[in-house]
Amino acid sequence: MAETTELRVYNTMTQQKEILHPVVDGKVSMYVCGVTAYDLSHLGHARAAVSFDVLYRYLQHLGYEVTYVRNFTDVDDKIIRRANELGENPLTLSSHFCQEYLDDMTDLHCLTPTHQPRVSDHMDQIKDMITQIINNDCAYTIDGDVYFAVDKSPNYGRLSGRKLEDNRAGERVAVDSRKRNPADFALWKAAKPGEPSWDSPWGPGRPGWHIECSAMSAHYLTFKFDIHGGGIDLIFPHHENEIAQSFAACQESNVSYWMHNGHVTNNNEKMSKSLGNFFTIRQITDLYHPLALRYFLLGTHYRSPVNYSIAQLEIASEAVFYIYQTLRDCEDTLSLFQEVNGRNVCITPAAQDCIRTLQTDFQTKMSDDLSTPHILNASLQEALRFINSCLNMLKKKQQKQQKQQQLSAVESLTELGKEVKGVLSVLGLLSTLAYSEVLQQLKGKALKRAGMIEDDVLHLIEERALARKNKDFSKGDQIRADLASKGIALMDVAKETIWRPCVPVQQEPQAPASST
Repeated sequence: MAETTELRVYNTMTQQKEILHPVVDGKVSMYVCGVTAYDLSHLGHARAAVSFDVLYRYLQHLGYEVTYVRNFTDVDDKIIRRANELGENPLTLSSHFCQEYLDDMTDLHCLTPTHQPRVSDHMDQIKDMITQIINNDCAYTIDGDVYFAVDKSPNYGRLSGRKLEDNRAGERVAVDSRKRNPADFALWKAAKPGEPSWDSPWGPGRPGWHIECSAMSAHYLTFKFDIHGGGIDLIFPHHENEIAQSFAACQESNVSYWMHNGHVTNNNEKMSKSLGNFFTIRQITDLYHPLALRYFLLGTHYRSPVNYSIAQLEIASEAVFYIYQTLRDCEDTLSLFQEVNGRNVCITPAAQDCIRTLQTDFQTKMSDDLSTPHILNASLQEALRFINSCLNMLKKKQQKQQKQQQLSAVESLTELGKEVKGVLSVLGLLSTLAYSEVLQQLKGKALKRAGMIEDDVLHLIEERALARKNKDFSKGDQIRADLASKGIALMDVAKETIWRPCVPVQQEPQAPASST
């Protein structure tokens, strides 16, 4: 519990870091735009979910009571088009992909938000807000459609920095010549044949894209709340339009902090379904452990673009294996010294320094706009290395240690292990499964990437042992190198050889045989 810690977050509205001062002391209200549920979610959706999950976790770590709302868009043009292509009911289709998204979030260790509202369940709130906007003379109706009049919003563009005269009509809809201003956007769309619709004061129809978030955020968090988040691509037009319509409905409307995560890119181009250059979360987690994907995403600051890379996923996977192997080794070793529990034993000065550094760095860097890369690449790695050095010392049976030194080392391992697990928990990298089970899952993914089963590896280990026994060291080295090129590392431990996943090692090209 660290309520006195000042958390600084980058506010897109002011374009600077600001100390978080919640509307209600000790409580944080947060709304994050979720997915439009018409297909499996891709890596960009994972980026947003993981980024704000870390914020949610860290706010709780600081002692705040957090109300976290993340919506589903289950009524939309894209959903209707996809449903028509498949011959399905649009709401049935969207419900299916909402559940698929929730399954992905579970895999990625994202906590369940406080509320996960769907547009189809909040039509009354949406229609009430549109009515307020019309009554305040900020919207107009045409043939059953309702449009927001951007000319009535004097501060329109303040979030994105766009001037009104530079704005396009927006996304998801074609330009409508009936509109008073090309930038005016739909609050309500008149029903069309074959589309889902709801009754309204303006005739049957369905809501526009932007109004849903204003209505649902106001319903769950009131018109004044702390944090509104989403991907950077939502700044305009979605969030800009939210600000305008919310203010038109209630002049007390205000979001204190606008937070946006950066794009995921593929070959430095934004990854998206519309560009066809995306990978679904499932495609990635089919070959890489979900924790490796989460680690990969946290390895870049949430506001910066992250470039999709197989090489970086391999590095992340190896890092997660190292974390869990260290935790497993620590657990196994401590189980041999259970008699230490309850004794008045001091940890070593070196361990105290390591714990202090980890605690300080974690609090300092996370409170500076969630600087997760620094934690993963610096203080956490130092703590893991320290744990392994302690383990190595305890494992050296030939080393005659004094009992008190041994007990201090064990107590140091215990306390440092707790700190490491605390950090991993806030980052969402601590599984509820046994360490051994996670390690086995990581090995299974590595085998799948290599196109092998474990029996193949064990057979090659035996073949290598036989070659070495017969003094055919070149063959033994080649077997090891071939496996390493596939992401399988062989390690000779005592009198046996074990294997573990590794980053694939590119083999040096062999020189062509000289002709005679």
